Amino acid sequence: MKRVFFIHISFLVSFFILLSLVNSWLALSYWPLWLGAIIGSVLPEMDSLVYVFFVNPQELTSQRVIYFFKKGNILSAIKLLNETSAERDLLVFHSLSFILVSFVLLFWLATSSGSIFGKGIVFAMLTHLLTGDLVKKKYSVWYSLIGFGMLLVLGIMA
Repeated sequence: MKRVFFIHISFLVSFFILLSLVNSWLALSYWPLWLGAIIGSVLPEMDSLVYVFFVNPQELTSQRVIYFFKKGNILSAIKLLNETSAERDLLVFHSLSFILVSFVLLFWLATSSGSIFGKGIVFAMLTHLLTGDLVKKKYSVWYSLIGFGMLLVLGIMA
């Protein structure tokens, strides 16, 4: 788990440093981009909570997590979610259709919107999802390479 976390963080920081250098976003006034990056990297992890509370609450692991939350033992719930992450394969944010919709949203944000906070969120979410899929070998390597290439092109356009 620590290895995967390190890979996610290193890809995210490297990508945002590259974006900041290419687009001259080095001034302190671009802090919303980095704040969006932090929020966007946490949002895909909320997918497990959506699964537990809404998609499949009748599953045993979901019931245990809900029990921990009701008792106020949030750290145990998070630990259980991390230990059983391989069991959940119907995650909404980690689906290919969600990633494709996110690319459309990112294209719209990169070309028409001036919100660097929104760009930070979407760039970080997609970087996190693509990195996770690459590490878990969920899809082929070509999928991840094409995804990262599109992220880079959209990042330069932004």
